[in-house]
Amino acid sequence: MTGVGLTEWAIFAAIILGALYIDLQVVGKKHQVLGRKDALLWSFIWISLALSFNVLVYIWNGPKSALEFTTGYIIEESLSVDNLFVFIIIFSYFGVKGEYQRRVLFWGIIGAFVMRGAMILLGVSLIQRFEWISYIFGIFLVYTGIKIGTENEVEIHPEDNVIVKYCRKLLPVTKDFHGSKFFIRDGAKLMATPLFVSLLVIESSDLLFAVDSVPAILSITTDPFIVYSSNVFAILGLRSLYFLLAGMMETFKYLKLGISGVLVFVGAKMLLPSITELVFHQVYKIPTEISLLVVAGTLGLSVIASLAVKGKDAK
Repeated sequence: MTGVGLTEWAIFAAIILGALYIDLQVVGKKHQVLGRKDALLWSFIWISLALSFNVLVYIWNGPKSALEFTTGYIIEESLSVDNLFVFIIIFSYFGVKGEYQRRVLFWGIIGAFVMRGAMILLGVSLIQRFEWISYIFGIFLVYTGIKIGTENEVEIHPEDNVIVKYCRKLLPVTKDFHGSKFFIRDGAKLMATPLFVSLLVIESSDLLFAVDSVPAILSITTDPFIVYSSNVFAILGLRSLYFLLAGMMETFKYLKLGISGVLVFVGAKMLLPSITELVFHQVYKIPTEISLLVVAGTLGLSVIASLAVKGKDAK
């Protein structure tokens, strides 16, 4: 555990609330749909904010915690980028216009903050009470990584989403959009709009993504402050990244292989102590510095390979 207290948590909360205010009131009002240049600028700003916060982590707790934050942030950011491609498919299915996508993504991010917090607390509590849980997480991550790396395409069927089906039973849904509204009143009847249904699918999809991402970062550290803060900063810039990558689904064709390799690595990292103890009667753990190099190197190679293949195809 780190030595952070209420003061550090308060500073973290103030930074995130300030960033959300800027994203909603400044960026959101000026740009309903971010262009490629603006999206790149704001993605750079959010990444810079995360790196600046890591300086505070270094000051508060030293280089080990700062390395853990950096590694966790890179893992979560890479998984988030992969998830954005699924969001593109969901918006396309529901026919959500660009000017309304920002609103859905904003509330999706707020929901993700809450869900990730609950899952992180649960995961940390389980690992601290039952050490063998980390091995189950490790096996699950290795399996998920292999599955991602070997499957051709992820098929998304929003109409089969359990939460959507329950919503349609609970509330009538309008056929048409009503601007940026999630709900409208038709006389005395409250009705949901397709925009709200798309938000439900985004939220439920993020919950499934968190099943992979939370155990992945728990392989690096079980400190709640480091795990949650790196998660939140990775999620914070998702809206800008979405508009930056919206038209580039085919550009990073090897990104999934990179993410697959990362998940397999962090899963193996969780399993390594028990394997080495069983075989060599000595516990060995991969240092955070090595983890950072492997994660960053794997993702970097996948991006470079993707760009190289794209350039070759273009020629």
